[in-house]
Amino acid sequence: HHPRATESATKYFLTQATASALLLFSAAMNAWMTGEWTIMNMNSYTPTTILTIALAIKLGIAPFHLWLPDVLQGLDMMTCLILSTWQKLAPMALLILTSHQLNTNLLTLMALASAITGGWGALNQTQMRKIMAYSSIAHLGWMTLVISFAPGLALLNLMIYLLMTSSMFMMLMTLNATNMNKLSISWLKTPTLAASMMAGLLSLGGLPPLS
Repeated sequence: HHPRATESATKYFLTQATASALLLFSAAMNAWMTGEWTIMNMNSYTPTTILTIALAIKLGIAPFHLWLPDVLQGLDMMTCLILSTWQKLAPMALLILTSHQLNTNLLTLMALASAITGGWGALNQTQMRKIMAYSSIAHLGWMTLVISFAPGLALLNLMIYLLMTSSMFMMLMTLNATNMNKLSISWLKTPTLAASMMAGLLSLGGLPPLS
């Protein structure tokens, strides 16, 4: 219905198609080296590195994060909610399943880059969708950091992230707040929901008393 939405859809499609092609390429390379079509026991360095990069592109982990804020900004809140929660499940499932064999150094570097980018990127934003996109990048960074050492803990973190992000987007939809100005005057209309949203933001940031 809008050129921005079309642009977002195109960006999303191209990024995901590239990541899927890389994923298939890593599986094909592994099959060529080992003789079996599975990504559960990759022993070679190159296929595992390509697989790590493919999943990072799919999830929007830094330095492959640039598509995520732009895509979210062009979409409506409901689509943003689906893109930030439901669409993370399949790549995260693959990441958890293959976490024991992925390139740990590369994952750690990307995770730290994501945490830094997510924190810094949101500082100069006024659009709520972009702030939520950078929040997603930062959270995924911490999950990626933990995933090599404790996949169960990363899964718990993912569940908490999905719950908090879903509630946050639903509150934004109810208040019809797309930027900081609308959000700042929302307490005049619905004080209870505005207070809940502040609690939600503190929770997403992991700040006391919700740390």
